[in-house]
Amino acid sequence: MINLRMARKRRDRAAREKDAASARAQHGLGKAELASRKAEEARASRQLDGAKLERDD
Repeated sequence: MINLRMARKRRDRAAREKDAASARAQHGLGKAELASRKAEEARASRQLDGAKLERDD
């Protein structure tokens, strides 16, 4: 015997997850991921600039 309410909820949950995956792919990275990536790039840039040698030409 199958509980139709549970089967319907399971089907709806799968459909919402599919829609969410599509939206994530369409909209790209979230705000937190963008901020983290930007901070990492800034840190790497500062580290690289600090390691540069000055030339007296």
